[in-house]
Amino acid sequence: MIGIVMFFVALFALLLGFPVAFTFGGIALIFGVWAEGIDMFAFMPYRIQSIMQNTVLMAVPLFVFMGLVLQKTRLAEQLLESMGRLFGGVRGGIAISTVLVGALLAASTGVVGASVVAMGLISLPVMLKYNYDKGLACGTICASGTLGQIIPPSIVLILLGDVLGVPVGDLFQAAIWPGLVLVGAYIVYILIYAKLHPEAAAPIGRDESISRKEEVISALKAVIPPLALIIVVLGSIFAGVATPTESAALGGAGAMVLAFLYGQFSWKMVYEASKETVNVTAMVFAILLGATAFSMAFTYTGGDILVEEWMMAIPGDKWGFLIATMIVILILGFFIDFVEICFIIVPILAPVALNMGIDMTWFGILVAMNLQTSFLTPPFGFSLFYLKGVAPKSVTTMDIYRGVIPFIGIQILVLISLLVFPGFYGM
Repeated sequence: MIGIVMFFVALFALLLGFPVAFTFGGIALIFGVWAEGIDMFAFMPYRIQSIMQNTVLMAVPLFVFMGLVLQKTRLAEQLLESMGRLFGGVRGGIAISTVLVGALLAASTGVVGASVVAMGLISLPVMLKYNYDKGLACGTICASGTLGQIIPPSIVLILLGDVLGVPVGDLFQAAIWPGLVLVGAYIVYILIYAKLHPEAAAPIGRDESISRKEEVISALKAVIPPLALIIVVLGSIFAGVATPTESAALGGAGAMVLAFLYGQFSWKMVYEASKETVNVTAMVFAILLGATAFSMAFTYTGGDILVEEWMMAIPGDKWGFLIATMIVILILGFFIDFVEICFIIVPILAPVALNMGIDMTWFGILVAMNLQTSFLTPPFGFSLFYLKGVAPKSVTTMDIYRGVIPFIGIQILVLISLLVFPGFYGM
């Protein structure tokens, strides 16, 4: 039971606000030495060396850099302005354009914070100006901003690919349909809401000085460059021309080209993007090292065997296991970050899924879809914090909470459909 006690102590420490990497590493050291002695950690240097030599994980800083460079090119601003004009005449059109731009930003940048902040600064004031319901406006922005967790190239999928031992390219391909279904479900919800509450999502008048043809051309000019980058990055992976790591490097170079085309390139911008990339990467790898020590101590104390016995004893065989797993990850997502769940919870559950004959690509997409929900769930959903940080004072925290609840419901429904009808998604 030492491993189980260690797990709950770590969870409690995280809830108290202790740094994640040091919490995992410190608790692993205390419980590991108590249970097995200091010799347990004799192989820790080799594990660290293995992590640092992992070529799959090299894709993380490269994709983060690509996203940060694109964030600084006014890409989101131009997309939102063009899409807003294109769909503004439709009831709920600004919200629909926000979802579509969120999907494009997800596939080209994958940085949740950047997407939510950009749309919060640009799209939210426009929706409030036209008397959109505050909840609908906030929920749309938060949900659209988190699409980067499931639509490739997603950092979550890269981490899960490494943890589950599944090729990242396979996860990228498998995630496309669930991501598109989620986008479609958001749009359908917005259209239904606008139909039922016409005053809460009014259309905006067209600018008569600009013809419809000019609006379409303007939208295409804004969409084509990031779309071309998406096709190059993902296409090179799906065609087998490049590995995810190589395509990530290609994406970074492509982002620099786009920055130049948008007239936003400068060495100061490159320096700032590189510096932020180092910060994000250092955080991810620090957590990974702490999680590795934690996983080692958990395994040595027999915690993994105990969890496997419990999971194998759940009624319903693999379906009982999958339902229980999804519920546990969903609940944990209310309190802890996706990185901790990827590195601590998933490695414990993966061997059980493998023993039950569950397709690991399908399992990885289920987990990724579930982890996306953790960005929206109160009280610690990161998207909620990002939006609140840039929202006007008239938008309260309760407006944001109220707005995300329907979108959380939509994500859970899509997750259930992915669980029950995997064939529909090509799994």
